[in-house]
Amino acid sequence: MLRTLVRRSAATTDPYLTPKSPNLNPPHFPYTYETNPYTCKRTWPPEFTHLSQKHQFRLERRYRRRAKLKYDRPNWKKFTKLAQWGSILFVGVYGMLFMEVDKGETPFSGIRKWYQEQMGAVGEARSSREVGDNRPTAAELES
Repeated sequence: MLRTLVRRSAATTDPYLTPKSPNLNPPHFPYTYETNPYTCKRTWPPEFTHLSQKHQFRLERRYRRRAKLKYDRPNWKKFTKLAQWGSILFVGVYGMLFMEVDKGETPFSGIRKWYQEQMGAVGEARSSREVGDNRPTAAELES
């Protein structure tokens, strides 16, 4: 068992541990830089000192648009926007209805009183209904 473990650890296929073998079939390019018939129409990046202001602005605007499209993350933006609005709403509702800063009057005292009355009415409605015990009693079982 120990021999197998040593053999397996020695035969790892991790590309960072194993030395790279030389490429026996290097790619063959039919053209060199001088003999290439497919030359570029424009040199890139362009020499901005030789361009007009209008053309420079056009290239900058194109680059800005492409960069914006590449680095746009719509799902992340949507998540962060929802999280921010959710936290703003939570802090607002908590501050209005539940947070006690001091014992004095607050601008939200009327809203708090109304909310407590509504929640009290709901609680009373729930507690006024008695849940019946549907289990049979001993007297009902005998008859």
